[in-house]
Amino acid sequence: MQGMDWLVIALFFILMVLIGVWSYRRIRGSGDFYTAGGKLPWWLSGISHHVSGYSGAVFTGYAAIAYTNGFTIYVWWALVIAVAVIIGAHLIAPKWANLRINYNVESPTEYLSIRYNLFTQQLMAWSGVILKLFDVGAKWAAIGILLNIFTGLPLIYGVLISGVVSLIYITIGGLWADVWTDFAQFLIQVVAAVIMFLVVMNMMGGVSSLAGIWSELPATHSQWFSEPYTLTYVLVYFFVVFLSYNGGTWNLAARYISSPSSRAAKKGAYLSGILYLIFPLIMFFPMWAAPLIIPGIEDPSQSYGLLAMELLPAGLVGLVLAGLFAATMSMTSSDANTISAVITRDILPNLSDKFKNLTQKQGLRIGRITTFIFTFLTLLIGIQNERFGGVIGLIIEWFGALIGPISVPMILGLLPAFKHSNEKAAISSVFAGLLTFVITKIITVPLSISVGAPVIVSLIVFIGLGFVNRHKAIRSEVEELVKQVNKKD
Repeated sequence: MQGMDWLVIALFFILMVLIGVWSYRRIRGSGDFYTAGGKLPWWLSGISHHVSGYSGAVFTGYAAIAYTNGFTIYVWWALVIAVAVIIGAHLIAPKWANLRINYNVESPTEYLSIRYNLFTQQLMAWSGVILKLFDVGAKWAAIGILLNIFTGLPLIYGVLISGVVSLIYITIGGLWADVWTDFAQFLIQVVAAVIMFLVVMNMMGGVSSLAGIWSELPATHSQWFSEPYTLTYVLVYFFVVFLSYNGGTWNLAARYISSPSSRAAKKGAYLSGILYLIFPLIMFFPMWAAPLIIPGIEDPSQSYGLLAMELLPAGLVGLVLAGLFAATMSMTSSDANTISAVITRDILPNLSDKFKNLTQKQGLRIGRITTFIFTFLTLLIGIQNERFGGVIGLIIEWFGALIGPISVPMILGLLPAFKHSNEKAAISSVFAGLLTFVITKIITVPLSISVGAPVIVSLIVFIGLGFVNRHKAIRSEVEELVKQVNKKD
């Protein structure tokens, strides 16, 4: 890292804080803080949804998979997400916007007390908050690893630098700060990724290298499926991704909830899906070529960072690192904002009456406090990430396996086909999925089973109990909710 690189990084962080300060003026109450007042443009929603769906882990943990396994990372990650989001654009995204329009919700779990009951809502809210503590902690750890590669600074510095800056802009600016920093971060990521792409492509022989590198790499690197990322794993992981990226991961649901109409939510989802289809091909190419440029790396998770330092001049190294910071901060800050909504709107009012019937300004004040506390706790977990299996262990095994059971009642509960699945079906599916996860952690099973079994068991229980209840009367509130969320513009 040269002086010019540090200058670029400093300017990046200053820009993030300035966006937060600018957004502060647009926040009048909790509705603005959590849902941008329902005025989020579809193109900004789509870009924010896209960049909020991945983090610096792509450039560490996923870079390691690209280095050792090759093309399969695009297949089981980017392609699967693109297909899931595009399908969800039609089936799921518009329903989240309709929830805000018809029920004035500000958090993704707020509607669950009507759809099921209060206990179900609280179970899923608490489970999701605890799960996100570890998921966001893993994202901070990823950026700490990257900063260590570029500068040699201990992991804790990367966690604290990115975390403190995010704390500032998301706490004062809410969702508006989040989505506009997402937009700025996306532009930085694109510029950084394109520069890396062009430099590596030129080094490897020009345009012909896009296809040519595969003949120089091990044969397994060009295969769509490679152990442990088999076809079975990809098919199973699709269910996890479909639930997660269409709202099971709450910060992504918030983008749709904040849309002014169901049509706008749908357009935003289509844009996000198309970006997942195209942009990762540019982003991953240097990672695929890395074994030919820097062979025999002892820790493949360092491959992208080492590649940048090997090939780029001063200034551009800082830009790439800023892009990696951006990838993490876009996801973690949006998580913090949405988790704060769940805590403020759904959890605290059921712990104490003083949190009920808050005004917009009171809700805003409590929201800023909960945002700060949640983010602070995730930073502690990020610093101690190795105690939980490291970055990949946290993201793929823990988050990937647990997000499914929590998401099944939330996403399927929006669809008319599953309106007979009541609160008993929801609670049973969550507990069945969590129990399955515990079993897969006790016994040694393939990755596809450890990630997929919990969500598959949850789906079977939720749908099965709904089938059993198909002749029972449905509460009028549930009938009305399903009707309202499935309205078309």
